[in-house]
Amino acid sequence: MKRTLLALGAVLLTAALIPASSVAQEVPIGVTSSPVISPICPTGVSQADCAIVLEQMTALQTLRDGVSSPALVHDSGELVSFTVGISAISSDKKTLASDEKFLDSAYGGPPAVQITVLRQVGAPSHERWEVAAQSSSVALQRYLGRVIQFPLTQDLPVIPGEVIALTVPTWAPVLSFDLSTSKFAYRQSRRTGCKSVTTSEQAELTLGQQAQFGCNYTGTRVEYSADEIVSPDPSAAFRSQLVF
Repeated sequence: MKRTLLALGAVLLTAALIPASSVAQEVPIGVTSSPVISPICPTGVSQADCAIVLEQMTALQTLRDGVSSPALVHDSGELVSFTVGISAISSDKKTLASDEKFLDSAYGGPPAVQITVLRQVGAPSHERWEVAAQSSSVALQRYLGRVIQFPLTQDLPVIPGEVIALTVPTWAPVLSFDLSTSKFAYRQSRRTGCKSVTTSEQAELTLGQQAQFGCNYTGTRVEYSADEIVSPDPSAAFRSQLVF
């Protein structure tokens, strides 16, 4: 009995001495002072000019609330979920149905998104990124007007230096615009035609695919973030246990 109690005491003491860095922690990526919201048209902007829809593109937030590279991964770990703010588009059912029908037809189906892990290729000034990992797509139609967290069916490994982007294989109302041009900006996965609506699929949809993110849009926030479980340092825990 005494031997059992001593062993239990050693285990408890070992656990107490394991450094905090060896305990897995959940870290938000892409979160700054402003929360992810369901986008709405700014006051005074007509429905026809309400540019809240992102079409067939991969989007990377590069500036958020004045914070540069908010989507950058700082620690090794795994993405376990992501959050998206989805606009209601319109409160009028008839207008909503009409808009959805048009967008579905023009961009290959109902609204959908997926989270994408990108790694930089070449010099930073080239803004060229390659798909390192990607989740399956999730349908958004039933979530219009809401902010939703989607758990991943399979965790995505990430390492420092990679970034988290939002990919839209069809269309998605996820853009908040008319914001401060000095505090918000994002890039799209195309290098030309930045002032026009895309007419073809330019989203990064396969592992290893590369694209130049040459189109920069200031004053706009893509409403997404991700959650990472940071890997503990197993060597630190092991060193603590060696005391016994």
